[in-house]
Amino acid sequence: MGNKGQSFYQQVNDSVMKSLEGSNIPEGVAESIRLCDSLLRVSFPIERDDGSIETITGWRAQHSHHRYPTKGGIRFAPIANEDEVMALASLMTYKCAIVDVPFGGAKGGVRIDRRKYSKAELARITRRYTYELASRNFIGPGVDVPAPDYGTSSTEMAWIADAYTSFTSDKLTALACVTAKPIELGGVRGRTEATGLGVAYGLEALFERADFVKKYGFTPGLDGKKVAVLGFGNVGYHAALFMAELGATVVAIGEWNGFIEDQKGIDVDALKAHFNEHKTFEGYSKGRFSKDGEQAVAIDCDILIPAALEGHIHEDNCHTVKAKCIAEAANGPLTNEAIDYFQTKNVLVVPDVYINSGGVIVSYFEWVKNLAHVRYGRLNREFEGATNRRMMKLMENLTGQQIADEDRLILSQGANEKDLVFSGLKDSMVSGLDQILETMVDDNLPTIRLAAFRLAINKIAKSYYARGVFP
Repeated sequence: MGNKGQSFYQQVNDSVMKSLEGSNIPEGVAESIRLCDSLLRVSFPIERDDGSIETITGWRAQHSHHRYPTKGGIRFAPIANEDEVMALASLMTYKCAIVDVPFGGAKGGVRIDRRKYSKAELARITRRYTYELASRNFIGPGVDVPAPDYGTSSTEMAWIADAYTSFTSDKLTALACVTAKPIELGGVRGRTEATGLGVAYGLEALFERADFVKKYGFTPGLDGKKVAVLGFGNVGYHAALFMAELGATVVAIGEWNGFIEDQKGIDVDALKAHFNEHKTFEGYSKGRFSKDGEQAVAIDCDILIPAALEGHIHEDNCHTVKAKCIAEAANGPLTNEAIDYFQTKNVLVVPDVYINSGGVIVSYFEWVKNLAHVRYGRLNREFEGATNRRMMKLMENLTGQQIADEDRLILSQGANEKDLVFSGLKDSMVSGLDQILETMVDDNLPTIRLAAFRLAINKIAKSYYARGVFP
């Protein structure tokens, strides 16, 4: 079992060390990669709507500069702290390496409970935090590129983009300073769905590996697999939605204030509409409701998707989990003690460092779009459509059969931005999984988690060696 009482950052580093047991990476190299390169702590005053002054504290960690820029979200949370941002920044480094996104890892946090602030106050906090980062060279298209995380959204990203643009002299690339912006401000279509969709794509690819999932007692494919999702924010909602579209049955969805269960299957969009209106599942007409959200980990299901905050499943509740596969859609939702326990029970744990990388993959697409100033699909959509129309005409001439109007309409259109983004996301998730499983076999590692970290460290080390950082 893991060491009880470890901090989040220590737990991440413990996972790295376990993955390197038996590897040929020198300890000095491994330590250099593990350590957080830069950490900024800022405190600044803001004026509340009532005229009072409050001091706000925030952080930004840049874990690795083996690639530029660094990349990672900003969370607004009352529990935000230095250890957390370093842990999340390090996970982002490894995540980017696994799916071949050319960023180093970073993370930011501001210690506030956003529910206690007006929109105007949140704007002032966000803009001042951006100023603090910019004045210390901790943000910029080639330096460090934030994105949303827990407690932030495209709204805050728009405020960051505007504040940075006013600060910098390089207006041409300024919008690339942050990702997950509104479409009108340079955002990319598909970014909102990206992390949850990436979870679904990753699980779809994994469950297509019949020989692999058989070791854990599964038949191949997602059809009929019972899924429970813990957390119904952006990631949890989209993970549930897309898992259902891929053939799984969503039997339970949990939040901090309760969960809903229906073994026949939940209408995800209907439940979301109810939750958005009432801020609770209570009163929803279908399924069994329980106010005890903590008990949702024990739902009878095949695949459990924790999509909230870190440490949700730990040594005190891991033994109640019935799922035989756990996909870490959140960052660090399982403690090391829980991970060790699940390994003894032959539970398939799909690690956060891979399965929730969809957000940063699509953020990379947005960053490239902002630097290139060209919308995806703009240059080739009509060409693809014309090519498809010629192919349909040829097929009709050769077969003597007419293509149905609805099929003709679909095939005559080239790929739009969202089509291309989703295609790139799926390809990245599949490629990342292929590399992890290959590493697992080649290095004789017992779990996907260890293989994922080993793969990431190997790639980062090769990058440093290529640059001559290590002799």
